[in-house]
Amino acid sequence: MSGGTAEGTSLSGLTAVVTGAGRGLGRAEALELARLGANVVVNDFGSTARDGTAAGGPGPAEETAAAIRAAGGSAVAHAGDVADSASAGELVTLAVETYGQLDILVNNAGILRDRMIFSMSDEEWDSVLRVHLRGHFATSRAAAIHWRERSKAAGGPIHARIVNTSSESFIGGSPGQPNYAAAKGGIVALTTSCAAALAKYGVRANAIAPRARTRMTDDIFGERPSENAGMDPLAPEHVAPLVGYLASPASDGVNGQLLVVHGGMVAVIGAPQVVAKFDSAKEAFTPSELDETLSPWFADHPAGYANTGILALRRGEAG
Repeated sequence: MSGGTAEGTSLSGLTAVVTGAGRGLGRAEALELARLGANVVVNDFGSTARDGTAAGGPGPAEETAAAIRAAGGSAVAHAGDVADSASAGELVTLAVETYGQLDILVNNAGILRDRMIFSMSDEEWDSVLRVHLRGHFATSRAAAIHWRERSKAAGGPIHARIVNTSSESFIGGSPGQPNYAAAKGGIVALTTSCAAALAKYGVRANAIAPRARTRMTDDIFGERPSENAGMDPLAPEHVAPLVGYLASPASDGVNGQLLVVHGGMVAVIGAPQVVAKFDSAKEAFTPSELDETLSPWFADHPAGYANTGILALRRGEAG
């Protein structure tokens, strides 16, 4: 698949797994990685085609893989549940058996079950945490085992990348998505843990918070702009190049980061900061002393941990 890429961002000879890649954002990411030269293992759950037809025809994963092959790239499909440990392991095995090794893992698979906290069922909570957070864990664990073994065999670091998918919802405190926000916050914590634990093997683990119009988010973002308006700022194609960069050798100095991306804009989110510190007068605080100390401070600083200002970031505007 030709792309005319710079050497530092070329993925030629590398193999990537992209989960949830039958549609939307994952599909755009898989196509971009293939354009940059990677072999791609395309994962999606089930065998229902993109047009909604039942099993019997090609499923969404195979449709994306076929599109990659039609453009001159190399891809195989995998229809499976990424939150299932055996299925996650099969993804790594498929990459190794087909292409010799795995170099890049892009975790994108997810679902929505939006509801206010007082209306949310156990199933709505568990299913979202399972697909997003457990799904990221299961595939990352399987890939990490493979990379640790390869690094030991090579006697040093190898090229390996994890790109996880978080969301601004956990930063902004999305009120109608307690399950989704919790999962996406957990994914950032998982990412930073993996970044620290796996760096010595050559693995770089980063997370993106994409704002993209997909089948899952159409109801949230409303109508698409007209074709005459130019490229949709929420098109998944705005996100895919960042995934390609983070998967490439050029990103070797990027690890444990969270980047917001959409509409021609990338924003690097900084680490949490201590904004105030208070010491007790004696060895330990009492409730009354905490009242005297904290209540006046919070009266002057009512904003909580959530940062809704990030949701207003746009291309061309100062961060």
